[in-house]
Amino acid sequence: MFSTSLLSELNRKKYLLLMFLPCLLYYLLFKYVPMFGIVVSFKQYNPFIGIMDSPWVGFKYYTMFFQNPDFATLLRNTFLLGLYKLLFGFPAPVILALLLNELRQMAFKRFVQTVSYLPHFISNVVVVSMVVMFVSPTGGLVNKLIEAFGFEAVNFMVMPDMFRSVYVASEIWQHTGWETILYLAALTSINPMLYEAADIDGASRFRKLWHVTLPGIAPTMIVLLILNVGKIIEIGFEKVYLMYNPATYETADIISTYVYRVGLMQGNFSYAAAIDLFTGLVSLVFIVATNYASRKYSETSLW
Repeated sequence: MFSTSLLSELNRKKYLLLMFLPCLLYYLLFKYVPMFGIVVSFKQYNPFIGIMDSPWVGFKYYTMFFQNPDFATLLRNTFLLGLYKLLFGFPAPVILALLLNELRQMAFKRFVQTVSYLPHFISNVVVVSMVVMFVSPTGGLVNKLIEAFGFEAVNFMVMPDMFRSVYVASEIWQHTGWETILYLAALTSINPMLYEAADIDGASRFRKLWHVTLPGIAPTMIVLLILNVGKIIEIGFEKVYLMYNPATYETADIISTYVYRVGLMQGNFSYAAAIDLFTGLVSLVFIVATNYASRKYSETSLW
């Protein structure tokens, strides 16, 4: 009886399962199968004799990383960059979605949506090149505006204190439009009768926004917040690597760029694997703690 009902259910949802299949294969091949490589972090890995024949060294590389003089700096830089991205980047698509939802001219709304989506599809190499041009002390748009107000041009790209601001601003510009799609979709699921009831009660547009719109998209916001908190310490390597330089190392050098140097450039794969596993465990702690807090204080959580 169980098998018959299961086969019937699978047959009924076969097209949905086929649509899900590419996503399943992606995670199996590129997320779960590579987990076997975790064992490298506990071995003195030698690529010429393979993983299985390499000698065990236990927690040697974890201890090496924790005792590294740069450990505190790397962890601080990574955490602060991720935290600033969360604090300023997470509300941005919410605000943009709410503003777009208030627009009544559909042509202008579609234009704003299209323009805001486009940067997401631009390569990070191109984006960083554009950022460098925008903040260039000789002819950059940002410095032109600064000079127009009577101040001297600033060379942002060689100032350690400005690296995080430039990085976070470029992330917001690049991804806010794309992330807005989820909130716009959530807005369409709000029952129009709630707005009608608010109109009957004489609620202003701000009151409807506060008491109807925001509660309506709150579950989506909470789920995305949990996922984003889990990514605080997993800052992408490519963009930071393209933006930083020796002058900004003290604030720009993060765990992923350090892993690149010791893992690929120096060939210390075991050490790099240990650092990467440590990063993954910290992210797991963050996401579990945030999910627990969400489940305790709201009705929405990942599990």
